[in-house]
Amino acid sequence: MSALPEIAKVKERSDRARGRLFLVVGPSGAGKDTLIDAARYRFKGDPTYSFPKRYITRRGEIGEQHIVVDEATFAKQVSDGKFFLYWWAHGFGYGIASEIQDVLHSGTSIVVNVSRTVLDDARCLWPNTYVIHVTAERSKLAARIAERGRETSSEIAQRLSRTVDDIPKGRDVIAIDNSGHLEDTKRSFFDALLLVHASSG
Repeated sequence: MSALPEIAKVKERSDRARGRLFLVVGPSGAGKDTLIDAARYRFKGDPTYSFPKRYITRRGEIGEQHIVVDEATFAKQVSDGKFFLYWWAHGFGYGIASEIQDVLHSGTSIVVNVSRTVLDDARCLWPNTYVIHVTAERSKLAARIAERGRETSSEIAQRLSRTVDDIPKGRDVIAIDNSGHLEDTKRSFFDALLLVHASSG
């Protein structure tokens, strides 16, 4: 289920032609990439939304489809200002290409999975920013992480105990609980994207 804020009152923007930046955040195992993949399919061919791949210093066969870069290249891209947002997590570097600003300026909305640590930076860089916080019951998070088979039980426990001001705060935050049926969660996720666009565009 989702808890949509009063979207029409969330933010008033002088430039309503610009796209919205949807930042999908939440703990490991919450299903963020699953929901983004579902939205990518749902809105395929719709120029309203764009789902850029992330740059990650991780092998391409692991996890989501992403653009693989080595650490040296990633560091140079950071120093050259090639990223709109970037962060380090779990031993890997993650980046969102600076080209998304052109996409946003064109009026297309961006949907991307990011770390909660970069939310304030994103809000400063792009005023039409909305945070979709996806979470689930702890037992479900643990089971989903274990299913991926990439981490030991102790590493899973560390992930679950790690907090970064756990719950994002602000009137731009949309909360979605992915503890129940996935199809219900998908509908809540799609509704969030559609309602924000309809009321802000």
